Amino acid sequence: MNILVINGSPKGDYSITLQTALYLKKRHPEHTFEVLNAGHRIKALEKDFTPALEAIERADLLLFAYPVYTFIAPYQLHRFIELMKEHNAPVSGKYMSQISTSKHFYDVTAHRYVQDNAQDMGMKALRGLSADMDDLLTEKGQQEAELFFSHLLWSMEQGYSEPVNIQNIPAQPIPAALPADTMKEEDKPGDVVIVTDLLPEETQLSGMIERFRQVLPRKTRVINLREYPFKGGCLGCFNCATDGVCIYKDGFDDFLRHQVQSGEAIVYAFTIRDHSMGARFKLYDDRQFCNGHRTVTVGMPVGYLVSGNYRLESNLQTILEGRSQVGQNPLAGVATDEVDTNAAIDQMAATLQRMLETRYHQPKNFLGVGGMKIFRDLIYQMQGMMKADHKFYKQHGEYDFPQKKKGLILKMYLVGALLSNPKIKAKMGNQMNEGMIGPYRKVVQAAANDKK
Repeated sequence: MNILVINGSPKGDYSITLQTALYLKKRHPEHTFEVLNAGHRIKALEKDFTPALEAIERADLLLFAYPVYTFIAPYQLHRFIELMKEHNAPVSGKYMSQISTSKHFYDVTAHRYVQDNAQDMGMKALRGLSADMDDLLTEKGQQEAELFFSHLLWSMEQGYSEPVNIQNIPAQPIPAALPADTMKEEDKPGDVVIVTDLLPEETQLSGMIERFRQVLPRKTRVINLREYPFKGGCLGCFNCATDGVCIYKDGFDDFLRHQVQSGEAIVYAFTIRDHSMGARFKLYDDRQFCNGHRTVTVGMPVGYLVSGNYRLESNLQTILEGRSQVGQNPLAGVATDEVDTNAAIDQMAATLQRMLETRYHQPKNFLGVGGMKIFRDLIYQMQGMMKADHKFYKQHGEYDFPQKKKGLILKMYLVGALLSNPKIKAKMGNQMNEGMIGPYRKVVQAAANDKK
């Protein structure tokens, strides 16, 4: 069988993820493995996609291999998938799967993104391998790679594939007339930054941005990423690990900190492209690695203006909420043009205004807590290299390792010993519940007293 490994890493042959595919190549000489360094060669492929088309034509199986960058695949693979669609790559009916390496920070949304786009092109998708960065160095990781590959081959032999998420696309409503602006922009207080990837022909999204600016009683600035002179996507080189300075000399790190993150709130406006915010936004997101894993905009509200069928994009919904949760940015809402566009925009504008007035702060849910615990452990281990992250995490109390709570651990041992004794357990009756609820009742009572 001819297997095309589409290496989405910008590091090319130095990709850690690629080594798993090369390991399988050594273990299975009965199959032909061809590697296409799509991520490393993306600029050349933008000029001439012919080598990629020829490699795809020869393949029976496309195996996407990539590191996970900011919730999805790297910008370079993102762009490669766009090119596959633009050039009508001959993939319909072919099988695909994927291998990713990461610390498991939202690897599920990355895999879903690649699978959704592959199925858009008529490919038969099979579940991939989501590995830790160090898995291949262990016997367990090597066995898991072998099991993945053998199961992949068996699934192909059986003719199996993952079900396609059928989407019934509703018609897009025409934007309603905008209301008259009762307050001039220069008379408004505040500074809300609107970051967009706006093309001239996107009148729908342009209208949504304009209405939002009119109904929001605060000053707004629009930053169109199409106009920023990016030199390229994140290279994963870790040049910024110690001082936060990007290896590219296009000034993006200063631009990000002084033009975007200097605002009091950020609103992202985009048209859904390929089940995502689009490759240009992915370039912007990846380049924010100059901030490392530091949540430098904690408390800054965010909102989204989305043109497209957002309610059908469950994976994108998870990404937007997860981004808000991990960054600890209160989510003012996601206004779409699916039903009542004006009402959705007005609601988000009013919510954002109130969040700014009340300094609203939301507690993290599973998406935020789980994501930050992965980062916490990662940065603690890599503190010698990720010096800026380590300093930030110490200052902000992110090293909340539960094993340091020795008093609580000893208390739980005592409770466990009591519960293990049937006689004592019977005598306790409801005392356990009373003991647990007691401190909370004091808080409730104190709240009632404060109101008097």
